[in-house]
Amino acid sequence: MLKLLRCTAFVLPVLSVLMPSPVLADLIPPPQPDAKAWLLVDHESGAVMAESRPDDQVEPASLTKLMTAYLTFKALKTGQLKPDQTVPVSVKAWKTGGSKMFIAPDRPVTVEELLKGMIIQSGNDACVALAEVIAGSEEAFAQMMTREAQRLGMTGTQYRNANGLTEAGHFTTARDLSLLARALIRDFPEYYGLYSTLDYTYNNIKQGNRNRLLTIDPSVDGLKTGFTDAAGWCLVSSAKRDGRRVVSVLLGAPNENGRVESSRALLNYGFNAYENAKLAAAGEALGQPAVYKGAAAQVTVGPASDVVLTLPRGQAAKATRDIVLTTPVIAPVAVGQQLGTLKLLVDGQPVGEVALVAQTAVEEGGFFRRLWDTIRLWFGW
Repeated sequence: MLKLLRCTAFVLPVLSVLMPSPVLADLIPPPQPDAKAWLLVDHESGAVMAESRPDDQVEPASLTKLMTAYLTFKALKTGQLKPDQTVPVSVKAWKTGGSKMFIAPDRPVTVEELLKGMIIQSGNDACVALAEVIAGSEEAFAQMMTREAQRLGMTGTQYRNANGLTEAGHFTTARDLSLLARALIRDFPEYYGLYSTLDYTYNNIKQGNRNRLLTIDPSVDGLKTGFTDAAGWCLVSSAKRDGRRVVSVLLGAPNENGRVESSRALLNYGFNAYENAKLAAAGEALGQPAVYKGAAAQVTVGPASDVVLTLPRGQAAKATRDIVLTTPVIAPVAVGQQLGTLKLLVDGQPVGEVALVAQTAVEEGGFFRRLWDTIRLWFGW
């Protein structure tokens, strides 16, 4: 029997999937990397396809920079920062150890340059400079990072710095990193291309992207490597093939080659053993139940987000849906109010359900409409 697949459609919950029949996923065993922990998920549905110790709290090393980037992208999106804005370089940022982009207090640097230095060159100094310009200090920024992690549902994560250097109380999990990677790809597609840039030159020093998968597998377009003696060799990677994206998190491999080959094996497994079935699109009109006592006679209902199941290959064609609407619907109706359920089935067997919600609001009708509909409800008309 197949393992339990946890399938979600971004926001709305879909119940767990348990497939009873032997299919390709039974015949292709998942990889077993030599690492502390790993997790393989479908980007769109969030379904877990392979895992080992995904909730163990471990040191994240430079994978920390995914959250530093997320908050920097957010500051750019809200207008708090501008790409061409010049950022002062503090002595602390200049002297930060580990990997560097080689900024200096006497050399002007922009937010855009710092982003490239952090993402492509993995510059710890760039992280500190960005943290200071956004929050005033790296310590305050680390608190912002932890709050943002909580908002994203990263319940096993706590940050103490912006770059991932070893520090007590600085930890995360493979599951949390998968949530962060998916959020980054989903929320900031305009900046995601930085993660596939192969090299960057700053201060006449050219450095290459440390993610070797970018040059090995053309479907890979991100995300981030990490290494410290305590964390081991780590990699969060993402690949897109035929319109489908999967995300792999590998923590604590024994060497660089191990993190590359194990991540590659996980990504290939996700594409070869599983496929997606899209059963509804966000905002798709799936019904128009009658509304009683309202200013409108009907209301359109549908899912708030795409409804996607990740299933063992060969099962997607067997996925179907069953629409169940709430009756009677009585005004007022608010946007987003649940007015039905989309039941999900595979080969006729129920595997989950998603809320169907009102796409528009319906205010109460006038006195005579309310009176007439009260009579209709009373007699079951």
